[in-house]
Amino acid sequence: MTASQTLSSAGAIAAERRLEAEADAYLVQRVQAGEVDRFDDLTLKYRERIWSLLYHMTSNREDAADLTQDTFIKAFQSINRFQGQSSFFTWIYRIAVNGAINYLQKNKLRRFFSFEKVQEDGSVTSLLDQLADSSVSSDRAAYLSELQQKLNEAMQKLSIRHRTVVTLFEIDGLSHEEIAEITGTSVGTVRSRLHYAKQLMQADLADYLKT
Repeated sequence: MTASQTLSSAGAIAAERRLEAEADAYLVQRVQAGEVDRFDDLTLKYRERIWSLLYHMTSNREDAADLTQDTFIKAFQSINRFQGQSSFFTWIYRIAVNGAINYLQKNKLRRFFSFEKVQEDGSVTSLLDQLADSSVSSDRAAYLSELQQKLNEAMQKLSIRHRTVVTLFEIDGLSHEEIAEITGTSVGTVRSRLHYAKQLMQADLADYLKT
């Protein structure tokens, strides 16, 4: 992809995000005006994405379902305090992430991180690109299964907050700026956590890195 194509793609994504934010803001305003049924529209729009985020953070379907329900209950209860200083998308993601972090810390869980998406759609991101080994392309399914297990083991060694930024970046494909807003940190902190997490994971996965 050329530089101009990259810029064009980024511009299209930004425009799509703006339209999405405007549509969400309208629904929020209607809910705040008393049309509480309009919150169902927001729930239907984001429920699957929130569940996916929480599943990749907890690797437990029941926990993800419970935390998803808690997220939307908290969002509905707090909707009148939402002033639009951020997009509804980042606001509800922040509620979901904070809920998951609190839950994991409270229960002192060391969950397996899940890279199921790799097997489901065959897509890879910046981290996984470094782990692709052409010598095993003939047995890709078996290789990906083994790679997923190794990734899970490597992710277990990370702190919850480091796993969070990796989840948001590698699985959800969010920008550093969006992750910073969701996690309540600076962009520099997000970059630092990603860099540190990837260094640790790459050390654990040295045998899978391209040579």
